[in-house]
Amino acid sequence: MPKYAAVFPGQGSQSPGMLAELASRHPEVEQTFQEASDVLSKDLWALAQNGPEEMLNATVNTQPVMLAAGVAVWRVWQKAGGCMPAAMAGHSLGEYTALVCADALDLGDAVTLVAERAAQMQAAVPEGEGAMAAILGLDDEAVIDVCERAAEGQVVSAVNFNSPGQVVIAGEADAVDRAVALAKEAGAKRAIKLAVSVPSHCELMRSAADGMMMHLEATALRPPSIPVLHNVDVTAHDDVAAIRQALLSQLYQPVRWVETVLAFRDSGITQLIEFGPGKVLAGLTRRIDRSMGAQGVFDDASLEKALAICEGDDEQ
Repeated sequence: MPKYAAVFPGQGSQSPGMLAELASRHPEVEQTFQEASDVLSKDLWALAQNGPEEMLNATVNTQPVMLAAGVAVWRVWQKAGGCMPAAMAGHSLGEYTALVCADALDLGDAVTLVAERAAQMQAAVPEGEGAMAAILGLDDEAVIDVCERAAEGQVVSAVNFNSPGQVVIAGEADAVDRAVALAKEAGAKRAIKLAVSVPSHCELMRSAADGMMMHLEATALRPPSIPVLHNVDVTAHDDVAAIRQALLSQLYQPVRWVETVLAFRDSGITQLIEFGPGKVLAGLTRRIDRSMGAQGVFDDASLEKALAICEGDDEQ
């Protein structure tokens, strides 16, 4: 059996109708969404199935929906007899999902936390004042340089190191616009603004972290039963205080996804399995290191492919 890591996506993988096929055969999906919905008194499954898209994409809705989705698929995997991973990680919001699936955090508490996280992030920067953009075709150092030149006293920085040649930047809207223009001049294949309402993982989110502190301190956490690599330091923590700090720092520091995947590889992991709608992280894995296998689980066919990996078929 190949050694694998379980990974969980963040915002951006959601779409109306997500996980509908899986839910039709596996009651765990709707049961998990109901559990999360009861915490917020909001029908998250209806939102995930019917949208409308602009409501589903609103940060305050996307975060609890994506948390429920990742946990739901993980529960389907467990019920189907899926093998246990050697380690876990989540991209941005997905880190909360990983902690739930590693038994460090109860789902109800996680739903409350991510709803608060979304509210704090939205409150930190008024809509329209912040922005994010994807820069494709420049190396990391070139993107960092572009941001430094574009800042002009404002905030703009590289915040998601997703794969070689794919870096997301965030900051104040004018500074992001300047960085996009400079990136194109520097030879970027594409530099495109993203349809988001919050400039995640940059210094503008520090006040959101301050607002989250007391909520995290009041929430029961346990050492994970499976190591969870955190976005900010690419390190697994057993100490609950260190986990809380990693979740706070994550709000205003970069997501080091390339380093996370490479750390998995260097520890002997040969396969990543992504739990949640879509296969964004599986795609990034292939661009980071083609020698690693990557499989999403989001419908029955992909579930069967992933289960075959447990049986030793490393070619999926």
